[in-house]
Amino acid sequence: MNSFGQKFRFTTFGESHGKALGCIVDGIPAGLKIDETFIQEEMDRRKPGKNAFATARSEGDKVEILSGVFEGLSTGTPIAMVIFNENQKSKDYTNIKDLFRPGHADFTYFHKYGIRDYRGGGRSSARETAARVAAGAIAKLMLNELNIKVQSGICEIDGIKASKADFEFAKKSEIFSLDKDKEDFQKEAVLNAKKEHNSVGGVALINVKNCPMGLGEPMYFKLDSQIANAMMSINAVKGVEIGDGFESASKKGLENNDEIRSTGFKTNHSGGILGGISNGEDINVKIYFKPTPSIFLKQETIDINNNEVDCELKGRHDPCVAIRGSVVAESMMALVLADMLLLNMSSKIENIKKVYN
Repeated sequence: MNSFGQKFRFTTFGESHGKALGCIVDGIPAGLKIDETFIQEEMDRRKPGKNAFATARSEGDKVEILSGVFEGLSTGTPIAMVIFNENQKSKDYTNIKDLFRPGHADFTYFHKYGIRDYRGGGRSSARETAARVAAGAIAKLMLNELNIKVQSGICEIDGIKASKADFEFAKKSEIFSLDKDKEDFQKEAVLNAKKEHNSVGGVALINVKNCPMGLGEPMYFKLDSQIANAMMSINAVKGVEIGDGFESASKKGLENNDEIRSTGFKTNHSGGILGGISNGEDINVKIYFKPTPSIFLKQETIDINNNEVDCELKGRHDPCVAIRGSVVAESMMALVLADMLLLNMSSKIENIKKVYN
């Protein structure tokens, strides 16, 4: 499936080394101001080739809106956007066209479909996430109308954990680090891995402020389940933690429960979600990225004929996919919330009456 969402729905298309990538976003209320400068700024946060901590592939990632916008406003019809690829080097992959790269989707795509695009992984490449960021920018424009703020940053790289979560600092950091005291150590870890032709993993923190209560559709479309669904769909994500997450398993009930007073919750161990529904507190989610599987060290593998061979990669790859991946995760969070906002509008009869009476 290449589509996500129920009411606020988007579909992506395109391959890493194809002519273009793009998306179609449907369900956008008419009259939403479509700020193309903001959309491009979001794309620029994710785009490759910006510094030594990302792949050297140089893409402008310029978004062209094809439909759904008239005189700067959404028309209520699908918004189609396209991003043309500019800097493919398909020849870098000719030596591994019959091999399965360890840690990649090559093996599973080939055995599922009987065919695969070996040029950078085709559809399974993280290049596809550029279209998600474009769609997420539209979702953010809608969230902005309701003063809902989604932000992200890197809280861990190669086991080096942030001691604070400074989202304003993350905006200025080359690696989106949340802790200025740990940034240099995290940078060093990335550059050392790069020098060694290896890679490192990392963890992104997504925070949502001013989320209204009531978002989430029990039983099988809970807010937290859809967040997990969205995040696990991102390349290289191997774990999702909501609130205290894994740490909750080692606590006792009294310690983990968020007690309530007339002024609100005393703590936020739940990460802003109870029973699959937002409770009005900040939503906090950690996203765990594995090390980038594209490394420039000799590895053992097999080819499409099941012969044992050695794999030696060429090309341009991120030494830590979590860095740019954090922007994608932020976009996916915005898309989940936009969808949940529209779904929640029909939860009460008085909401319907407000529209039609």
